[in-house]
Amino acid sequence: MSDHQSRSIESELEALRLENAQLREQLASRKDITQDYPLSLEEYQRYGRQMIVEETGGVAGQVKLKNAKILVVGAGGLGCPALPYLAGAGVGRIGIVDNDVVETSNLHRQVLHNSERVGMLKCESASQSITKLNPHVNVVTYPVRLNSSNAFGIFEGYDYILDCTDSPLTRYLISDVAVNLGITVVSASGLGTEGQLTILNFNNMGPCYRCFYPTPPPPNAVTSCQEGGVIGPCIGLVGTMMAVETLKLILGIYTNENFKPFLMLYSGFPQQSLRTFKMRGRKDNCLCCGENRTITREAIEKGEINYELFCGSRNYNVCQPDERLSVSEFQDLYKGDGCLENSYIIDVRPSHHYEISHFSETINIPVKKLRDMNGDIKKLQEKLPTVGKDSNIVVLCRYGNDSQVATRLLKDKFGFSKVRDVRGGYFKYIDDIDQTIPKY
Repeated sequence: MSDHQSRSIESELEALRLENAQLREQLASRKDITQDYPLSLEEYQRYGRQMIVEETGGVAGQVKLKNAKILVVGAGGLGCPALPYLAGAGVGRIGIVDNDVVETSNLHRQVLHNSERVGMLKCESASQSITKLNPHVNVVTYPVRLNSSNAFGIFEGYDYILDCTDSPLTRYLISDVAVNLGITVVSASGLGTEGQLTILNFNNMGPCYRCFYPTPPPPNAVTSCQEGGVIGPCIGLVGTMMAVETLKLILGIYTNENFKPFLMLYSGFPQQSLRTFKMRGRKDNCLCCGENRTITREAIEKGEINYELFCGSRNYNVCQPDERLSVSEFQDLYKGDGCLENSYIIDVRPSHHYEISHFSETINIPVKKLRDMNGDIKKLQEKLPTVGKDSNIVVLCRYGNDSQVATRLLKDKFGFSKVRDVRGGYFKYIDDIDQTIPKY
């Protein structure tokens, strides 16, 4: 090899060394810059359309969402729309409390679940959907029924609670535990075509659920989705509004200076409307957040606060065993060839339930209308012209609850002696006798 060739090779090697040194400097510089980014490049792309909204606070606001820890109690009609929007927005940790399983009757409104997941725990189904939507979210599931003994352990460590439940008992429990832990609650409810939404215990200053409702409603005044029905998009909008309020809390839109207690009412039919009412602040005499508190963590965990006794429960068991028929006995006596003479079958479900599915030989008199007759047999005979005090009457409802109430009315108020209800009701008959009948 000539001297010229040797010098040429050395020159090329030196050029390569310089180029490699420059590349290392560029990579080191890029690495330093990347380390200053609080989010990954994928997260910048994922949340970009959100961060450019001025109200979100840009990157700083997105970091707040990433660091936030939210607990959602209930993965049903309210939780299903709230959960994916919170996950999509980039909330870093989401806990889900629900020990219920997905049923086919849930799917018209609980759209986070699907037909393939019928029978799966709702919290696990929701977790799967959220993880597919946003893998950056850490989802924690609690497949348990919330109660006095486990609520504190579950709530601790979370920044905000979303109350997506449907019973006063659980609402009081959630609010009481949150007050004792100093956690703000976004609370909502929905039924039929309507819903309501509020924020409780804001920054441990605002009113709690007991401030709004010191006394729970009578048990017979509380209607569930199972009993009263619900329009999916209506409750979905309320759940979405819960997500909006939660984002506002995380981003600091609400402050101690500008927050005012409110109750927002949504109505979907006949015209959609949204009204917001100002609510009073904390009550000094509130047993949970007032000046002389008696509902403490110790009292709750020891079971000294009896939520079931406080909220009460409906007593449907008002009939004696001999006043009730099994669905098999009902089939033999009233649906077979040997039907009892001078007999009547009264279906006491609401009329719009009756129209969905019913026995052709029944007469529909909703229990409310029966109650409004005040024991006047002449009013009853407007519906059943030939009925008499010696008639055999069978009362039927959806699950065998209202039929017991109607049985007592017919015997105690109207004076009929031969009245019996069907244990388990219309749906029990469908399950055990004839599954070809539509069940809603």
